[in-house]
Amino acid sequence: MEFPNCPKCQGGNTYPFEDNYICPDCFHEWSLHDPIETSESSELVVKDANGVVLQNGDTVITIKNLPVKGSSQSIKVGTKVKKIRLTDGDHNIDCKIDGFGSMALKSEFVKKVL
Repeated sequence: MEFPNCPKCQGGNTYPFEDNYICPDCFHEWSLHDPIETSESSELVVKDANGVVLQNGDTVITIKNLPVKGSSQSIKVGTKVKKIRLTDGDHNIDCKIDGFGSMALKSEFVKKVL
């Protein structure tokens, strides 16, 4: 039985595990039910805590209190952040928050305002 190549590294050494495919070469996992993505797509896909795809310029709300490194204050739950910019990396949202200035947030701690 043949399995699809890894959409991230194009490796052919993939195998199924539960409801996912796994690539042991680059450790990428993807769902059996997802459409096959190609690595030619250079578009950055960032999802919020609910799995909604975010785009540049969206407005999001924090879903938990977020400590700010080097400050005694924290960003409170429910803080609205407007005009976000998506970036590649661990903290994949760049934004400006009133009272804090420029910040980098993780998308897993925000939800999109619809």
